[in-house]
Amino acid sequence: MGNRRKGGSRLRVRHSSPQQRIQAVEMTGVVRMAREGYVFVEDPADKGNDVFVKASKTRGALNGDKVIVAVGQRSGRDGRREGEIVEIIERSKTPFVGILHIAGGKQAWVLMQSKTMPYDISISILNESGAPILGHMPQNPKGCLVRHEDGSFTVKDLFETVDGKSTELTAMRGYKVAAVVDSWERGEPNPHGYIVDVLGEPGANDTEMHAILAEYGLPYRFEPEVENAADAIPEEITAKDLEGRKDFRNTLTFTIDPADAKDFDDALSLKKLGNGNYEVGVHIADVTYYVKPGDIVDKEAQARGTSVYLVDRTVPMLPEKLSNKLCSLRPHEDKLTYSAVFEMTPEGKVTDRWFGRTVICSDHRFAYEEAQAIIDSGSVAADEDPKCSSEIKQAILDLWAVASKLRKQRFAAGAISFERPEMKVDVDENGKPLGVHQVISKEANWLIEEFMLLANRSVAEFIATEGKFDGKARKDAKTFVYRVHDTPNTEKLEGLRGFAGTFGYTLGDTSTGKEAAKSLNSLLAEAKDKPEFGALEMLALRSMAKACYSTDNIGHYGLAFRFYTHFTSPIRRYPDDMVHRLLTRYLEGAKSQDNEYFSEQCKHASEREVIAANAERDSIKYKMVEFMEDKVGNEYDGHVSGITSWGMYVEIEPTKIEGMVALRDIRSDFYEFDEDHYRLVGRRSGHIYSLGDSVRIKVKGTNLEQRILDFELVEPEELLHGSHAHDDEWASYGLNRPEFPVPGNKKARKAKVAKAIKESKQRRNKGGRRR
Repeated sequence: MGNRRKGGSRLRVRHSSPQQRIQAVEMTGVVRMAREGYVFVEDPADKGNDVFVKASKTRGALNGDKVIVAVGQRSGRDGRREGEIVEIIERSKTPFVGILHIAGGKQAWVLMQSKTMPYDISISILNESGAPILGHMPQNPKGCLVRHEDGSFTVKDLFETVDGKSTELTAMRGYKVAAVVDSWERGEPNPHGYIVDVLGEPGANDTEMHAILAEYGLPYRFEPEVENAADAIPEEITAKDLEGRKDFRNTLTFTIDPADAKDFDDALSLKKLGNGNYEVGVHIADVTYYVKPGDIVDKEAQARGTSVYLVDRTVPMLPEKLSNKLCSLRPHEDKLTYSAVFEMTPEGKVTDRWFGRTVICSDHRFAYEEAQAIIDSGSVAADEDPKCSSEIKQAILDLWAVASKLRKQRFAAGAISFERPEMKVDVDENGKPLGVHQVISKEANWLIEEFMLLANRSVAEFIATEGKFDGKARKDAKTFVYRVHDTPNTEKLEGLRGFAGTFGYTLGDTSTGKEAAKSLNSLLAEAKDKPEFGALEMLALRSMAKACYSTDNIGHYGLAFRFYTHFTSPIRRYPDDMVHRLLTRYLEGAKSQDNEYFSEQCKHASEREVIAANAERDSIKYKMVEFMEDKVGNEYDGHVSGITSWGMYVEIEPTKIEGMVALRDIRSDFYEFDEDHYRLVGRRSGHIYSLGDSVRIKVKGTNLEQRILDFELVEPEELLHGSHAHDDEWASYGLNRPEFPVPGNKKARKAKVAKAIKESKQRRNKGGRRR
């Protein structure tokens, strides 16, 4: 019984009654834990239908663990399935980040302040043999012990990780560290683990950014052998490298990227043909020419899956030698590329296409703002930049004329237009946030977007139709990596219909994917520039499936494409490298490749994409909270961006920074959550707060460690009048207003308070170190 909480344990938990044994159905899933200790077990076969498990029935399972849960047939009060964890199959290898505390030199703890980990982790101080040490690290003050996957221990050199200084483990009290849990013995109040990385002093920018990466198991540097392998790749392009490539070095070519971009992985070329058509080349860095399947650089890129873009830095998928030098399509340098070349009419109709390896030399590097200025002016006259010729300016205008028609055709075919604002945090050289501004996409962005979309869908259609381009997928089409997006969730669309109706809108026919797209676009167009637009767009987005990678082509619903893949960003997305390799093999006449292998790779890439997106989001949240730290007490206008049973989320203007107003802090009334209508309803006043409503808030507090902003609602006087009838009663019990709805009679209220106090004491006493 002592090992039942360890990963891999085969011990089963007996159900409490024969009836429960009959009703329970076992399911394997992954744990997602809340800081209160309860968990949701994700059902891989039914996304969104997770199983709720009370804290008392988790059997020591922690966030990220793979478990077996016994699921009862009856749902909880909120409609969720409830269950009990009966087996931990595998402990998560993703670290938890906390503060290192050493007690008397004998025992160490990693103290948690995490939203997904309510328990501190005990750490044994070990010698190289794995035996406990009484006191600090003897005779070897240069590291801490790290446990490896094979069970062995080595001393980790901290020279690079702790400000370049040799530091005793005991001197690292208060440092932020990453630790992995390996067991939780029965009867022990806390899980046990081992340190895998020392991140640095809390609050330092590098420490906090590395902590976010560590929480998701993302690396923040390359191992020396990977860097060395990349550095050994020759930079010179030889005659052998050019064999079999089409030469576009004398064709007008340019790149358009963000002003602060360092890697340029796509370029456009344009040539006017004698028949009045255009030859448009979409040229992509030929990463797979340099990175071979199975080599050390390829394995690292495959494991990472994608580059990660934090607020103040990029964690690249490929080492700098490749991403910023060899494969970056810098101006006036010969570069090896993989291209999709189209003959197109001025109306945007493709009359011919070719795929293959090429060599280019970019004539000019544009920032989006520079290309936008040319489009806005519509002029090709010479200006102060002698390097930007009239010919290049005319190419920008000609390509935009074609791209605008492609864009119009795409939306006419049923593509969905979402315009959620993208906010960017401005930081100084030390990572300190200076401001928040909105990134606005304009015609220059759409120009690049449309030609990248054209290349991606054309490559996918070439494989799926065996080169016929007749819109008909072949049943025996060769294995390929597609980017797919399923149709919307029907129940969520109906929820949107009801919510839209409260504003007087009617959501049209959603019986088919195409009709649903048409109805959504119509609804959003009608609500454009009105206060409720943001709320309607948010619910429309929530009804959408998530795009992912798959060898099963079901099309891309949001883009209205029957065939779609990712071909255009091999520097930062590993699926694009898989697409390049498969396309090369099939162009050379190879038979269909191993579907099972590529299906697994698609699943891995999709998972890595989600992890990277979550890390990026957390870094933005961190900097936004940091930006608001000196603004506590300030008041802002905003709108309701989310509603739950515990609080109301508000986005403030103009930064779109989001915080939460706890329901217990709303003074005017006791508000209850009306889930069907996405609103809060005051029990006494009947006052309603709905998604999209304009409100005013005061910044109440910031929690940088958990990336949380607390807001206080600034309520109108007419709502506050008569709202304090029960304040003295709650204060007499030593409590603020409760989080739960309050029953009408005093006896029931007093019972609720007594129960809350009892549960609070139990939480404090249970486990000793539970947060």
